[in-house]
Amino acid sequence: MACRRSTGRNIHSGSRTTMRPEILFSTFKPVTSLPGVGPRLARLVEKLAGARVADLYWHLPSALIDRRHRPAVAEAVPGEIATITVTVNQHYPPANKRLPYKVRCSDATGTMTLVFFHAHADYLMRVLPVGEKRIVSGRLDRFQDELQMSHPDHIVSEAEADTLPLVEPIYPLTAGLSQKQLAKAVQAAVSDAPDLPEWQDAAWLKRENLQGWREALSAAHAPQSPADLLPEAPPRRRLAYDELLANQLALLLVRRSLKRIAGRSLVGDGRLRARVADALPYSLTNAQRQSLAEIDADMASDGRMLRLLQGDVGSGKTVVALFAMLTAVEAGAQAAMMAPTEILARQHFETLRPLAEAAGLRIECLTGRAKGKAKQALVEELAAGAIDLLVGTHAVFQEDVVFRDLGLVVIDEQHRFGVHQRLMLSGKADKERGGADVMVMTATPIPRTLALTAYGDMEVSRLTEKPPGRQPVDTRALPLDRLGDVIDAVSRKYRSGGRVYWVCPLVAESELVDLAAAEERYGGLREMFGEDVGLVHGKMPAAEKDKAMADFAAGRIKVLVSTTVIEVGVDVPEATVMVIEHAERFGLAQLHQLRGRVGRGGLAGTCLLLYTPPLGETARARLNVMRETEDGFVIAEEDLRLRGAGELLGTRQSGLPSFRVADIAAHADLLGVARDDARLVLERDPDLGGDRGRALRVLLYLFERDAAVRYLRSG
Repeated sequence: MACRRSTGRNIHSGSRTTMRPEILFSTFKPVTSLPGVGPRLARLVEKLAGARVADLYWHLPSALIDRRHRPAVAEAVPGEIATITVTVNQHYPPANKRLPYKVRCSDATGTMTLVFFHAHADYLMRVLPVGEKRIVSGRLDRFQDELQMSHPDHIVSEAEADTLPLVEPIYPLTAGLSQKQLAKAVQAAVSDAPDLPEWQDAAWLKRENLQGWREALSAAHAPQSPADLLPEAPPRRRLAYDELLANQLALLLVRRSLKRIAGRSLVGDGRLRARVADALPYSLTNAQRQSLAEIDADMASDGRMLRLLQGDVGSGKTVVALFAMLTAVEAGAQAAMMAPTEILARQHFETLRPLAEAAGLRIECLTGRAKGKAKQALVEELAAGAIDLLVGTHAVFQEDVVFRDLGLVVIDEQHRFGVHQRLMLSGKADKERGGADVMVMTATPIPRTLALTAYGDMEVSRLTEKPPGRQPVDTRALPLDRLGDVIDAVSRKYRSGGRVYWVCPLVAESELVDLAAAEERYGGLREMFGEDVGLVHGKMPAAEKDKAMADFAAGRIKVLVSTTVIEVGVDVPEATVMVIEHAERFGLAQLHQLRGRVGRGGLAGTCLLLYTPPLGETARARLNVMRETEDGFVIAEEDLRLRGAGELLGTRQSGLPSFRVADIAAHADLLGVARDDARLVLERDPDLGGDRGRALRVLLYLFERDAAVRYLRSG
């Protein structure tokens, strides 16, 4: 098997070691192995695309320059890119270094001037010798009735005409990296790409009129027209399908691995659920009952449950999770709930504690802050079975944390945990009794197509109703020049005892600017409201962050200013106003998540979206969607539609997988095909041992789904 060859190379990732097939060794070399890429350029390339040669495969052109237009000088049009053959007439070095160096040229129809700033005279004399013909290519302009070309992109002799790229791909750049440097590195990477075994079905490729992998890669980097830059272009579709197939195959392998561990039947008698139901101030919604019926059926079966509970903010996921955990305890087992941050873990613990106590159960919370004797005592009681329910963070993964009998694992905001962590936690179950059931929850509304790429290894339950009594949130969009009106509204709410979130703008990739904006707003509001204003940002120590959140929840502070780098995850029923500055910079998913923090306590909420005009078309559409609906699933589908073929804004913010080539909006049809293909492959060749199976192993490594290969029986 490919992943067992002695020629494989060890790749260490934490405690994992995988064997990459030899055919991909060159693909995963550092970019410094490419000609002309030294340490300085490598840092820039890594920032832009990645540190390895393969990363440049997926850094596709975003535009092109067509140099096939070959006019005579008299026919040349300013503003266009043209390629012109001229004779060099005379050089005009500047008397002052701040002035441009000019070279007068001509053909039979007229004259033009080549213009160079900060030029080296000896270089220009060498490449543009007087009396000789040269082919120059670049953008034309007119200055004082003189046709000019400033800094031609290419200057070649007639003998070198074949070296002039007639159609030139243009790549996205980062500061300090030139188009020429990057294009040279990409072309070197692509031209040296290995001939890999074909992993796609030959009949399907023929039917879809798609090329082989290497041909598609070369064609995607050599567009000949604007149509070749679109996601629908055949070379890009081929590469996108490869990526989607790797994604779906990896998810199915993970799922099969989890299912392969023997499960156990967990059936409760309902006594604990009845006590908690009596303690709840409301009845479960129909959607909650339906989800519980699906979860109960999974837990009662002999197989292991692997289910995603997807529900909008405030739809009651935590209560559904508690009822599932109660079934595990009724069946004689323990249950654990994981949260990605200490704040969220504490919040879940405080929410669940009174209900667990009403059922007569012991519930504890374990986070990274637990130390010394207190932690040791908790760990010992957990191992002895004295603790029924454990809520925690990553600290639960530690080796010394052992359960007497772990029956169910609930993971909140699954996208914040890797597949390996999920496996590690469910692996804490007693293997003789059977592996633990796994249920994951997310409040991030996910379009159905996108859910396949992130949670394709799970069954899905959806909560589509809000609990009774939940008030709609009045959402308004206001230009920033009405900031004074907003502050007046906050003052009124403050005086009446209400609580307010104030979220400061997201400044792309600049946490420092983000922080400065929050501190400035915090300072201004503190002048007005004194010590009733708190601040939370990502640079604060965890203890300070927790204290600010706790003070807000307890009402010791009334206005909480926050940056976007942290989860505004506390559940504060008294908070009724959410102010979001520069809302146009946020994705729909994030705006919806933030809005969901108000209107949770039976009181009507208000969300004020402040924006800087003029708004772009997409930003305006996003704010309109926020005003028109609170349905997270509608918002998710609209978010995907608005993104189109561009950057997956909401995906990055929600933690869902970001693809290098595939565009979920444009390639939605391919996702379903990839899903079916992956299922069929594993039915026919469970170990990926046949010709196509071995090629698919290479595909998994190519798209860095190394972990999936480990889940093969023979891998």
